[in-house]
Amino acid sequence: MKLTCALLLLAASATATLAAQTTTKPAATTAAKPASSAAKPAVHTATSACVKLPEISPKIPALSAGAPCAKHLYTITTVPAVKLENVSPLESATLKADLGIEPTSFSLDYIDTKVGTGELAGAHSYYSIHYSGYLLDGTKFDSSLDRGEPLSVAYGQHQVIPGWDTGFAGMRVGGKRRLIIPYQLAYGATAHGPIPAKSTLIFDVELLGISETPPPAKPKPVAPAPAPTAQPAMAPKPESAPATPPPAAPAATPPPTSPKP
Repeated sequence: MKLTCALLLLAASATATLAAQTTTKPAATTAAKPASSAAKPAVHTATSACVKLPEISPKIPALSAGAPCAKHLYTITTVPAVKLENVSPLESATLKADLGIEPTSFSLDYIDTKVGTGELAGAHSYYSIHYSGYLLDGTKFDSSLDRGEPLSVAYGQHQVIPGWDTGFAGMRVGGKRRLIIPYQLAYGATAHGPIPAKSTLIFDVELLGISETPPPAKPKPVAPAPAPTAQPAMAPKPESAPATPPPAAPAATPPPTSPKP
């Protein structure tokens, strides 16, 4: 009987201890949740670091002294899905590069030279843009400013080079940006008009406007009508010109000669 009472007391004590632990656990869990929730934004917030740009010719217009540093819009790294094996020692050490199966990495870089205050750029809209394009050696190969007419682009619809199709992210109307576009996001390994193969391009762009509808088509210029051919004027006859003489009278036929006697 004494043993039974002792067991009952021990069981009651264990039950009370377990109940106390069970009661305190939710409080600890509930108190920890807000701290975990508050920490999440800090974990997912990232700040782009300044990046080093390729050497640019002084012929390209210099940015103002207060312009921010260049940053990545994004970086692409390609990893070939092929594996090179059983390479003969006769092959060169540059075989992977020669075959184009080495990993490559390239970035679209930008410098916001003026932050716009208008509408935020979005995909699948029509942008009105002024721009000037340069090679790294300072050669200007195109400019809408020189033509005095902005370019209309269907943004994100693959009508322009990839560096343009993705390079206006985060801009607002009225903003200006310098884009540094690697050849992989420009015209690739093939020459394009005045642009040599594998050329990094520099574009100074200004976002003038955004529209959800395409711009009206420009009327085709009407060719001017050909001018009528002028007929040469007849020169007047001089008043002192002699009248046309009458035809000469036919000569008289001589009489027949009389036969000799």
